[in-house]
Parts: sequence; C-alpha cells; structure tokens
Amino acid sequence: MSPLTSPLHDRHLSAGAKLADFSGWSMPIEYAGGGVLAEHTAVRTGVGLFDVSHLGTGTVRGPGAAAFVDACLTNDLSRIGPGQAQYTLCCVPDGEEHAGGVVDDLIAYLHGDDDVLLVPNAANAGEVLGRLADAAPAGVTVQDRHTEVAVLAVQGPRSLQVLELLGLPGEIGYMSFVTGTGGAGAEVTVCRTGYTGEHGYELLVAADRAGELWDALLEAGQDVGIRPCGLGARDTLRTEMGYPLHGHELSREITPVQARAGWAVGWGKAAFWGSEALRAEKQAGPARQLRGVRATGRGIPRPGMAVLDGAGRAVGEVTSGTFSPTLKTGIGLALLDTAAGVADGAELAVDVRGRPQAVEVVRPPFVPSHVR
Repeated sequence: MSPLTSPLHDRHLSAGAKLADFSGWSMPIEYAGGGVLAEHTAVRTGVGLFDVSHLGTGTVRGPGAAAFVDACLTNDLSRIGPGQAQYTLCCVPDGEEHAGGVVDDLIAYLHGDDDVLLVPNAANAGEVLGRLADAAPAGVTVQDRHTEVAVLAVQGPRSLQVLELLGLPGEIGYMSFVTGTGGAGAEVTVCRTGYTGEHGYELLVAADRAGELWDALLEAGQDVGIRPCGLGARDTLRTEMGYPLHGHELSREITPVQARAGWAVGWGKAAFWGSEALRAEKQAGPARQLRGVRATGRGIPRPGMAVLDGAGRAVGEVTSGTFSPTLKTGIGLALLDTAAGVADGAELAVDVRGRPQAVEVVRPPFVPSHVR
C-alpha cells in the first residue's frame, strides 16, 4: 500500500526534501541546503516552518460533547475554557488488556461545551476516533477530518514576527487558539502550541488552501530567515525538551505514571478510560519511570540500548536518543527500574554495541523551555 501524502507533497519535492515513510505518510525528514542541524538551529535561534499534516484531526460535536470527551480522556477538560487547548491522553480502558496503557497522546481544542477538536498522532488517529465514536452517546458525532485539514507549525523566537507580517493573530496565550485570515486569504486556526520547546504556533487550515498558506509563510518570513524543517529536526528538538513520542515514551505497555505524565491526568475526576488501573499503579508506585540521560563522553544513546549501573547490571532501557545539536553531546530518555534507586546526577552507562558509554542521569528538559 502506497503511503499517504500531505497536500504540500509537491512543494516538498520541489524544495529537495528527503522523504520517508512516517506512520504511513510520506513526509519530509530534512531539506536540501543544510539538513537536520541547520533546521534545528533555525528553530532554536530564528524560525522554522514544518508540515505536520500527518497528524490526525477529528471533531466531537453535539450536546454534551465536551463532557463526553472529558469522561474518556485523562486530563480534566473543565480546567480550561473555550478558546483554550489541553494536552491529554487516550488510555486503554479498565477491563481490557494493558488497562491504563496509552493508546495515544493528543491535543484537545475546546470550542465550547458542544464542540471539541482533537489532534492525535498519525498512526493512532483512526483508533482514537474509532473508540470515541463507539462510546459516543446519542446526539454526539465523532468525525474524522484527517484528509480535510492540514497542519503547519511555525516555531522559533521569530515566529510571532512571521505571523504579524502575514496578518495572522499571534498575541495569544500559551495553549490558546483563535481564528484569523492571513495574506493567503484562507481561514486559519492559529494555536499557540508546538513540539519544539520554542515560542511557536500550529496552524490548522483546509487542506485545499494549505499550499497558499505555506507559500505565504515562506515569503513573509524571508527577511527573518525562515527555513522549511523536516521531521528529523522535529525529533531532535522534542528530545532536547524531554517531550514524549508515542511508541517510544508512551505506549500500551508504558503508562502515564511510568512516563512521568501524571500531570496530564485529572486524578480528581470521577472516572476516565483506565482510571482504576492508573490509580492503583500510582498508589503502589511504578516499577519503572522515565528519566533523562546525558552523555559525559562520546557515546550517543539510541532507542533500545540497555542502561547499565556501575556493576554492569541492566537497570533500564533507552526509549529515545540522539545527538543534541544545541549541547553538542548525546542525550536520551530512558525507562529506569525504580528498584535500582537511581537519583538525578547518578553516573550510569549505555551499552553501545557492547561498549559501556558513560551517561549522567538528569531531569529534562535538557535545554531551557521558551514555550511561554
């Protein structure tokens, strides 16, 4: 089966993008003229433009739609109001295998009591929306809009300048959203969200207007050095922030409690999918927890590598790892056995093809966050 393509596929080809299959979508990993390092640096110091249209989009609408979503997903939707967004998790319901494990992590955009927009990950969008559709009460409709909506991300300290040059609203609070019309004339939902740790925005636009918006953003950002960025830089940027990626730090086998994502769980709510299993795990204490590791030598942590204590015993496993373009050293996220009693600052090692390479246990983010 051929991979799906973004509405911007032809533009990526014209820009010399290196494409790869990402969760069933052919998406740019990096572009000619600099690659991942240049794109990463552009976001940390200036502004980068990403196509993340592989992300799913779905609406939940009808009387009590927000209350229904709140009863299913982990976070407490009552904490926010219309025009605000919230990071949340769809967990495996109690009674199913891997109860409390994570089906997906996603962003919920609250338009009102009867209207919620959800943005899950590409690979899991169908299952998340399918589970919600199966559970929806009479009058509440769940619609998959994956192919109807494109998502672009403008990220970096100069991202506000780009939006202002295009006439789009940018002076909004973190995790808030508004609708405006830019230089391309398309209606755009501007969200103060992102996955890089920098001040930035995610723009939702009709798929058939995405090309116009992409072109307008690149033109508006010429004088501030905007650069198209691929998913390679998106991964190095999110790893520097310690942000989880589903399938690595979150999965059916890795719960929010293990992933230190308990802040995205509404523990005070009466119930949500997987609530009984998660409450029990929280009370008992997880057998493993997510930590950060930073290389003190030349080794670079990579997913699947064993983490070793001073005696060479395995005490965990790397879930994500990369070379940090900002710190010029290897960094990673790892699930460590809580029984090992590893403290922040502890010296461990990762097994790099049979050779132990020294790492220090640290608390992410690895570099300062500028999202607010």
